[in-house]
Amino acid sequence: MRIIAGTLGSRQFNSPKGRATHPMGDRIRTALFNTLGDISGLSVLDAFGGSGALAFEAISRGAKEALVLEIDRDAYEIIEENIEKLDLSQQIKLMHINARSWSYRNNTERFDLVFCDPPYDQLQETILEKIAKHAKPGGLVVYSLPPHADIRLPKEMYELVTTKAYGDAMLAFYRKIS
Repeated sequence: MRIIAGTLGSRQFNSPKGRATHPMGDRIRTALFNTLGDISGLSVLDAFGGSGALAFEAISRGAKEALVLEIDRDAYEIIEENIEKLDLSQQIKLMHINARSWSYRNNTERFDLVFCDPPYDQLQETILEKIAKHAKPGGLVVYSLPPHADIRLPKEMYELVTTKAYGDAMLAFYRKIS
């Protein structure tokens, strides 16, 4: 895999083998970050790290810092290696923990940008809603879901900014209202 743009553009990194993760392809990642626009100085939560691609891309495009959560041991180790390889240990914090447990233990943590790209075979709406609460007021939550998923955040707390469909994936962008 590769970082698409920014200060680390074209740098290569590894992704986990097997079917436990589904790394976001270049086309969808490009569309995601083009939709976001300027993310300079933002704090990022990548709740389902997978390969680390979203955090790496965010840092490359100017995000200040990122927290990556990953429960799968193999994926965690690959992300850890990639952080060292890309020299991002000062900007990316990696935790070997599932998103639900982290959220429970860190209820007051807030971020400017929250990525939720969970394993498609384990979609749990309650976990996705819980992770969305970690966005700061005015912050963005980005879901990457299979196209058939019908998961929506409560309208009284989140404004749906846009959705984009890409064959085997759908991106949904929400702004946290309060």
